[in-house]
Amino acid sequence: MPPRPRAVPSFLRPAAADPVPLRGRVVLVTGGAQGIGRGIAQAVLAAGGRVLVGDLDGEAGRACLEEWQAGDAAAFQRLDASREASVQRFVAVALRRFGRIDGLVNNAGIADPHTGPLERLDLREWRRRLGVNLDGAFLCAKHALPVLRQAPGGGAIVNVASSRALQSEPDTEAYAASKGGLLAFTHALAISAGPAVRVNAISPGWIATDAWRKPTTRRTPKLSRADHAQHPAGRVGTPEDVGALAAFLLSPQSGFITGENFVADGGMVRKMQYQ
Repeated sequence: MPPRPRAVPSFLRPAAADPVPLRGRVVLVTGGAQGIGRGIAQAVLAAGGRVLVGDLDGEAGRACLEEWQAGDAAAFQRLDASREASVQRFVAVALRRFGRIDGLVNNAGIADPHTGPLERLDLREWRRRLGVNLDGAFLCAKHALPVLRQAPGGGAIVNVASSRALQSEPDTEAYAASKGGLLAFTHALAISAGPAVRVNAISPGWIATDAWRKPTTRRTPKLSRADHAQHPAGRVGTPEDVGALAAFLLSPQSGFITGENFVADGGMVRKMQYQ
């Protein structure tokens, strides 16, 4: 008679995936009305969460609410992430509207990486890019952190950096510096804020955002076969790709992950290229 199989201890069994891992959780998404930020906000809603979108563009923010038809689960607040008073209002609105904060996504930033030759780069432009891309994440974390520490089951912060923090094109120093600083900020804050709050970063590569703009500027992306083929994954990325990863990092399913940077670029940063 063959031996009976031994029972696997419960702590070794894989946990069942929760189809709504953000159920009841409130997430703040800065720069969340268009592009990658919108993709993240939609992923939060799809995972059962509630979201406060912060963005400078009021037209885009209102369009999100109209198109999502998410009722009380979604709200919009105009936000300039580089100004502390605006950030304070943003956090206060979240508490007044939802009564709690469980997650923060620092996505707001100046997306154009090109500033021309460094020797002609004005100091004000250098500081403007760092002020939005890096100071904004600091200010939002600073004012959300006391509330995130009280989140049932632990809080989570996701900083949206860029694969340009790891590799570069010419004349992109300010952008690269701001995103590289964001990666260092991520692992430093993970050590300071843990274990109550986990902090991770996502570094997207080429993400086609044309179809994720506000309705007045929305268009179909113009992508060639060559654009897709140069990616080891076989295609250019979408905001949905980043949104799915962000939702995972905000959820209890990633409870053992903190201080990490996740590159979502279709494998491009691993591809050796010679000209």
